[in-house]
Amino acid sequence: MKIKSATFHRSAAAIDACPAWDWREFAFVGRSNVGKSSMINKLCGKDHLAKVSALPGKTRLLNFFVMNEAWSLVDLPGYGFAQVTKHQKYDFSVLIKDYLEQRQNLAAVFVLVDSRLPPQRIDVDFVNWLAGCRVPYVLVFTKADKLAPGKVQANISLFQEAVVREQAQPLEVIVSSSKTGSGRIGILKAIERSLQPH
Repeated sequence: MKIKSATFHRSAAAIDACPAWDWREFAFVGRSNVGKSSMINKLCGKDHLAKVSALPGKTRLLNFFVMNEAWSLVDLPGYGFAQVTKHQKYDFSVLIKDYLEQRQNLAAVFVLVDSRLPPQRIDVDFVNWLAGCRVPYVLVFTKADKLAPGKVQANISLFQEAVVREQAQPLEVIVSSSKTGSGRIGILKAIERSLQPH
């Protein structure tokens, strides 16, 4: 798959403000400093499509992008230690929860995890909760260029071991880097497969 066009459509602060369309949606979510905006920009081949900030927690709404005039990429608020108030954090978590549980045309979720770190409880808990939503998901381990490949794989293995074994398994595991572009093709192929008629 090639990204021929990528445009911002709208932001939504609640599930009932989401676009009323039939296009399949692919959501990207992760902790507030995982590099989600940089990943989206690299994926789309545009430097400023998603806002990148040195301050974690820049994304505070559901941001909908139209891709190839055929499907939608949805940038979800980051979870975790964004520098916002407790009330705002609660609003973020409710917004994410409502979207992932209720959005009918959500096709798959790409969960971004920092490959440099051993398993973080907040990531493990999120993935286990997401599996209960019965939404297909892909694990994308980011910032792989910042650590030796062997250590990256070790952290990935530890993360997979930390996730409850009885849960639904991810569609696949992708190792990525916004700096080098690795993982981009894998993400696009996963989306392409999901878009094909079953």
